[in-house]
Amino acid sequence: MRVIAEGLITEDNPPHLIGGRERETGRVVFPCPPGERYEPVALSRTGTLWSYTIQRYRPKSPPYKGPEAFHPWAVAYVELPGEVIVESRLTDVAFEDIHIGMPLELTMIPLDPEAADSVAIPAFRPMGAAA
Repeated sequence: MRVIAEGLITEDNPPHLIGGRERETGRVVFPCPPGERYEPVALSRTGTLWSYTIQRYRPKSPPYKGPEAFHPWAVAYVELPGEVIVESRLTDVAFEDIHIGMPLELTMIPLDPEAADSVAIPAFRPMGAAA
């Protein structure tokens, strides 16, 4: 399964998100912007849930590139300690079990689980959740 965008994750197994460290200030952002101002940096694979919401309606297309059939999903802000807060989907957790501060780890999931040629997107799941 190919990743939704180049330069988003490392080729390591398991992968890391690729952030950008501003060369002058050291500030970290995600994703890594193009150009010379930022240097790519592998971000931590683990973090904590900073905030979240449940996406209960299908986003507009464009820019949405997911399946036509819509199923709600959790959208999270995950704090990668000492680095940056990233926006990502949550997976492998029931909505009622989500809580601020829960420890999370990076994984990859299909954008459209029912498509044979789906692209992979980064997501976070509770630490220790089965793959």
